[in-house]
Amino acid sequence: MKQIDILVPCYNEEAVLPKFYEKTCAVIDGLQDYAFTFIFVNDGSRDQTLSILRQLHEKDRRVAYVSLSRNFGKEAAMLAGMDYAEGDALVIMDADLQDPPELLPDMIAWWEKGYRDVSARRRHRQGETFFKKWSSHVYYRLLKKLSPVPVQEDVGDFRLLDKRCVKALCSLRECQRYTKGLFCWIGFEKKEILFDRPPRAAGKTKWNYWKLFNLAIDGITSFTTSPLRIAAFTGCILAFVAAIYLVFIVLRTLFFGEDVPGYPSLISLILFIGGVQFTFMGILGEYVGRIYNESKGRPPYIVGESTKEKNR
Repeated sequence: MKQIDILVPCYNEEAVLPKFYEKTCAVIDGLQDYAFTFIFVNDGSRDQTLSILRQLHEKDRRVAYVSLSRNFGKEAAMLAGMDYAEGDALVIMDADLQDPPELLPDMIAWWEKGYRDVSARRRHRQGETFFKKWSSHVYYRLLKKLSPVPVQEDVGDFRLLDKRCVKALCSLRECQRYTKGLFCWIGFEKKEILFDRPPRAAGKTKWNYWKLFNLAIDGITSFTTSPLRIAAFTGCILAFVAAIYLVFIVLRTLFFGEDVPGYPSLISLILFIGGVQFTFMGILGEYVGRIYNESKGRPPYIVGESTKEKNR
């Protein structure tokens, strides 16, 4: 009997955890050819999430949990769950039931056909604003054009991974992780399943626009150096234009004499070039900051309590 682990990162999910457990159990109980294990990762929740996980563990020995010492973020929580996974395959799901458990049989079926990475691609996203959908659409297209690694569009963390994929992801120990990109970077045979993403079953989303913006920056700086190349290319163009303008000023002065320079145009040019310089310094700072953080060699997470032995 093949073992399938279900990884569920949790942060303040007390309102939905019992319902998620019941609904998922209703699906996996019908898949009697497989043995399932829940791996809940409590990412420093401030509500009763950990207490509920303890109760579920006492009630059902298929339920295991890993509680981190503080909130390290979803990316680190997913890595922690992968480190503790032991099954032949691993399914990553959110606890808010926006990742329907009813897709599990289809995912497993495609996995059995030889696909190593079976992901769920969002066809419709209910309960989200137009701006969030539009910005997500634009971001994925931009990342796809900038990154040399093929990036899946409109695909989140909801997927089934073969143990070979899990092992490959666990070998990547970078602290500032962008797992959506790492799924693509490791390769392997991939299959996408279309689904309509429902709204949250309860509670509020933890992803505000500021956190999504930071995640987008992490995604771009993790998988491409194109912004640095764009900065260098733009700098060369500005320098070339400035050199041509300098020659024009010198020749005009030699042939027509010196005139009074235009103050508004001069200030506008200085402010424009200064703004471009500061922008590119910020881009360079993002990459230097990532180097600084990774050079510390700190672990991506610290475990405070666990019911499982670490596998990796």
